[in-house]
Amino acid sequence: MASISRIEPIKSKEGIVFSLVVKGKLGKEDYAEFVPQLEWQIAKDGKINLLVELIDFQGWTLPGLWEDIKFAAKHFNSIERIAVVGRGSREHGLTTLAKPLTRAKVRYFRTHQKQAALHWAGYKDKL
Repeated sequence: MASISRIEPIKSKEGIVFSLVVKGKLGKEDYAEFVPQLEWQIAKDGKINLLVELIDFQGWTLPGLWEDIKFAAKHFNSIERIAVVGRGSREHGLTTLAKPLTRAKVRYFRTHQKQAALHWAGYKDKL
């Protein structure tokens, strides 16, 4: 199973970027962990930005995929930018497949480009 090893709001003068670190395979229980935080922020601010770091990502369980589809449909217009950080062509391919499922600007970054991904996602303060 996967784990969301970290979800944290990273605050800057320009707003908040939610950082999610995903390891392994995403299941329904993972969505129960992070979706309420994202939905609270969406209700508060209207839109959010995401930085999703994939570490040894193995896809979704069937219930996890269903949760992902429901979240994407419900929040089709609620996410402005999604920066995906990964290690290879598989993660890059998943990023390309995700683009038609959201109005968000979606961009892939290699692991060594994590700071650039955070900046692109909306964090403009110096680290």
